[in-house]
Amino acid sequence: MRHLHLDLVGGLSGDMFIGAILDAFPDLIGDLQVVIASAGFPDLVSLAVAPHDDGTLVGTRFSVSAASEESHHHRQYSEIKDKLGASELPETTRSHALAILHAIAEVEAAIHGKTLESVAFHEVGAWDSIADIVLAAHLISELDATWSVSRIPLGRGFIDTAHGRLPVPAPATAMLLAGFEVFDDGIEGERVTPTGAAILKVLAPTTRLPGGLKLDRTGYGFGTKVFPGIANVVRVNVFTSASGEAPWDIDQVMQLRFEIDDQTPEQLALALDLLRNETGVLDVIQQPTFGKKQRQAFAISLLVTPEVADQMTRRCFELTTTLGIRRERVERAVLRREEVVVHVNERPYRVKVAHRPGGITAKIEMDDLVQSDLSPTEQAEVRQTAERLAIEQITL
Repeated sequence: MRHLHLDLVGGLSGDMFIGAILDAFPDLIGDLQVVIASAGFPDLVSLAVAPHDDGTLVGTRFSVSAASEESHHHRQYSEIKDKLGASELPETTRSHALAILHAIAEVEAAIHGKTLESVAFHEVGAWDSIADIVLAAHLISELDATWSVSRIPLGRGFIDTAHGRLPVPAPATAMLLAGFEVFDDGIEGERVTPTGAAILKVLAPTTRLPGGLKLDRTGYGFGTKVFPGIANVVRVNVFTSASGEAPWDIDQVMQLRFEIDDQTPEQLALALDLLRNETGVLDVIQQPTFGKKQRQAFAISLLVTPEVADQMTRRCFELTTTLGIRRERVERAVLRREEVVVHVNERPYRVKVAHRPGGITAKIEMDDLVQSDLSPTEQAEVRQTAERLAIEQITL
């Protein structure tokens, strides 16, 4: 397991994020030009990765330069989305890049009262900014890590944008940072850019380090601005498991919890079935409990992926009678598992295989078994055979 913690000492932008990752993982530098070519605009930008010393710290400065003035023209969100969607980027990189882009487009639409497809990017619409998004997405995909982040400096003052003079943090940045822990260190200037904030939103980092880690390496990514009394860097601390490679993965999920005491069992059962079928819902649990005045009630708990937490909160309010939902980001240890298909007596059976600390275990998909015309004794024999064959198939 690999875990990365971002210390936003000076703040965060797309180029600072990339610089810090490349400083910690210099072997990834050689892939950058290939990624840009796969994105479909290799002649529109040039990349530079160079060591940098600000007199206090030594790290890496990454920069992207647009090849022409045309590269700085504003572009529609739909144009950029279609270009990336049709690119030759690997699926995971494309998915991360589109997610970052969508996060920015979503807040821009809300700020300017437009539909998502009619949003036009200005600063973010330049090919050099788009390259930052694509390369950040590539590095996130390559590292396949869990993430955490420090408190985020808000910055102070004003910045000049295509929309005029705006307060810091810029409106788009402020909306993207909703829910993160922030602070004001009294230093003037923009500390987090919209691209940096969108990267954080997509990473969905925790604010605390998980246990059982050892520090493996550190990287520093420099920004171009100079702030008084503080290095304008983002530091990435790279951690690995202290006990060696564990047979489980760590991720973060959102837990939504509420109680129901004024909805009929039939209505609630239908609502929970609908919730279970929503994209991003990992589990739905219903337990009997007692509420105020000793009323019989139901305690409901949903585990959902962080990116659908707001959508599922809305769905819970729509489908149930609850008036309040407790939301908590939790860390989850998940055993590595897979599904294999084996054949017993010329009939296919799906078997779930789990890699446990004590060894591999297997369990047949009960739906496949009970839908057969076998007797209980024959079902037991098929189950044992199928599970044995699945383990043998995995361990070959």
